[in-house]
Amino acid sequence: MGYTLEGEKDILGLWVEETEGAKFWLKVMTELRNRGVQDILIACIDGLKGFGDAIHSIFPHAQIQGCIVHQIRYSLNFVSWKERKDVAHDLKDIYKADTEEEALRALEVFKEKWDTRYPSISASWERNWEKIIPFLSYPPAVRKVIYTTNAIESLNMALRKIIKNRGHFPSQEAACKLLFLALKRHQQKNWRKSAPDWGQARTCFYILFGERIQKAYPMAA
Repeated sequence: MGYTLEGEKDILGLWVEETEGAKFWLKVMTELRNRGVQDILIACIDGLKGFGDAIHSIFPHAQIQGCIVHQIRYSLNFVSWKERKDVAHDLKDIYKADTEEEALRALEVFKEKWDTRYPSISASWERNWEKIIPFLSYPPAVRKVIYTTNAIESLNMALRKIIKNRGHFPSQEAACKLLFLALKRHQQKNWRKSAPDWGQARTCFYILFGERIQKAYPMAA
């Protein structure tokens, strides 16, 4: 799933694969390029192995942003139920920081408070730091668009429900046809408006990526 220059969500493709690895994602990225995707400014992804490398191999200038929601969920897996609220509150100081420097200070404070009980949390944030912090260089309007993969996960959940309710299919092609029709209905029903605050986000994109946008989309104003 992607956002157009006008801020509208669009489904870029539908693939059925039993294993998700670097080879598969490279095939996906190559297909998107061959079908007309000229550039990707920012790609928000979860921790799928090989996905970021595959994006960079075809779209070398794309900025990879790790899903903050996934990072938070992973962190809270280590925490007892009674302390989850407090840990989540302190993690917010990291990803809600105005700058990377403030985020680093918040991470140090978090480590001092929680590392004795949950050292794996700060270790995970430090390990993934380069994928976590790109969105901190953007204003709130852009952060809203790029900080999580929840939109595509919600869509995939709806598709899984459709497959489960239908049960048996005579072929993979039949299943894909049903999913395609479901995607079209979802798009027409739920994605008619541009993303919130897209005007601000678009202005930022032009300031930061103006030459690339003009190259890929010469008629853009």
